[in-house]
Amino acid sequence: MVYFGYFNKSEFSMQRDTKKHSRHLRRRGIYLLPNLFTSLGLFFGFYAIVAALKGHFDQAAIAIYVGMIFDALDGRIARLTDTASAFGAEYDSLADMVTFGIAPALVAYSWGLYNLGKVGWLVAFIYAAATALRLARFNIQIGQVSKRYFIGLPCPVAAAVIAGMIWTGNTSLEIPGTHISIIIAIITAFLAVLMVSNVPFYSFKEIDFKGRVPFVMILIFIVLCVAIAVDPPPVLFVGFFLFTLSGPFTYLFRRRKKKMMKRYLPVKQQVTKEKKDDYR
Repeated sequence: MVYFGYFNKSEFSMQRDTKKHSRHLRRRGIYLLPNLFTSLGLFFGFYAIVAALKGHFDQAAIAIYVGMIFDALDGRIARLTDTASAFGAEYDSLADMVTFGIAPALVAYSWGLYNLGKVGWLVAFIYAAATALRLARFNIQIGQVSKRYFIGLPCPVAAAVIAGMIWTGNTSLEIPGTHISIIIAIITAFLAVLMVSNVPFYSFKEIDFKGRVPFVMILIFIVLCVAIAVDPPPVLFVGFFLFTLSGPFTYLFRRRKKKMMKRYLPVKQQVTKEKKDDYR
C-alpha cells in the first residue's frame, strides 16, 4: 500500500508539472512585429503565383521584389527590437521557400518554360529543390561560417534575377517568354546550381551604415536610385545578375591566385636556399 501511495503522489506531481508547463507555453505566444513582416513577405510570394496564373507577369515580378523587401526587414527588426526567436527563424525559412523558391519557379514556368514540355517543368522543379537545399544548408551553418560571405548564391538574389528577367522581357523588351524559353531554362538552371554550390558571395554584413562614408558613396547611391526610377526592370535585372556573376569570378580568381602562389613559393624557397649556400 505504501508503494502504491507513493506512485500516485508521483503521478499527481508529474501531471501538475505538465499542466504548469503547458500553461507557460500558452502564455509565451509569438512576437508580432517581425512575424508580421515575414507574413507580408509570404503574402506577396503567394500573390506572385496567383498573378502569374492569371497571366499578369509584371505584377508577379513586382510582388517578388516587394517580398524581398519584407524579408530583408523582418530579421533586422527582430534584432533591433530584441524579438528574435526560434519560431521566427523557422517561419522565415518556410516563407522564403514560398517567396523565393516556389513563386519564381512557377512564374518562370508560366511565362516561358512550359513551352519546353517536360524539360520546362523539370527545370522549374530543380530550381525549387535547390532553394530548399540552400535554405536548409544556411540554417545549419549559422554561427559556423564567416558572416562576410554567403556560401552559395542567396535565394533572394536568385529570385530577383528571375523576376527581373521576366519583368524586363515582358515590359521593356516586349518579348514573349515562349520565344526565349531555352534562355529562361539556362538561366534558371544556372541559378539553381549556384545556390547549392560552395561559391562564396559577399554578404555586405560588414558594412557599417551608422559610420561615416566617403562623399562619393552618397552620389553613387543617388545615381542608382535615379536609374531605378527611370527604368526599374533592366536596372534591377542587370544589377542582380552582375552580383550573381561576381561569385564565380571571385571564386575562379582566388583559385588561380592560389595556384600561382603554390608555383611561386617553391621557386622562392629554392632561390633563398641558393643564396644561403652562397653565403656559406
